[in-house]
Amino acid sequence: MIGDPGNIFGRIKAALPNGWFQGATPVLDGVLSGIAAALAAVYSQISYARLQTRVGTATDGFLDLISFDFFGANLPRRTQEMDAAFRNRILAALFPEKATRHGLVRTLEILTGRTPWVFEPARPADTGAYNTNTMGYGAAGGYGSVLLPFQAFVVAYRPTSQGIPYIAGYGNSPGAYSTPSQIEYANPGLVLGAVQDADIYAAIDGVKPVATTIWTRISS
Repeated sequence: MIGDPGNIFGRIKAALPNGWFQGATPVLDGVLSGIAAALAAVYSQISYARLQTRVGTATDGFLDLISFDFFGANLPRRTQEMDAAFRNRILAALFPEKATRHGLVRTLEILTGRTPWVFEPARPADTGAYNTNTMGYGAAGGYGSVLLPFQAFVVAYRPTSQGIPYIAGYGNSPGAYSTPSQIEYANPGLVLGAVQDADIYAAIDGVKPVATTIWTRISS
């Protein structure tokens, strides 16, 4: 693998002039292995530091620093919250497009990974209209109303979660290939989909236009 001790050892040895060393070179290999191990550690640190320069790849405590830089104490990491879930909450709150339908949809897509259903009763594109080809089975045609101005109905979907696959319940017999087993203990790092319903409500409230009502239902 690029950057590991074996890779760097091979690179250094290949750079030595031909003919300097013949046959087995255990002493030389030992010296070069020590140098390669040190350089591999440096390469690992450089690779790690590169990840921390972008919100999309930052990990560990650097995500906490990024959150604090942008939001102060208003968006802390939750207890046992994994990096992926925390990163999604940061991205959803970072420079969102506000006061537009597209902004609401995009914010929820970033947060949950799923596109919400949005219906505006006063929007012909959602309701359809008589004597047009916008109505029909499986197409637009919900009942609209101009008596519901500045309102929308939203179905927001929780992130798709697999829970903890391939780990059986306590006391169950061991499984086989691609079936649950009982030889592993669960931990918070194995739980997917840590976005809470409160995050979804907060995201909608943060981007919706002032003086509007967004009737929201959250579904799995």
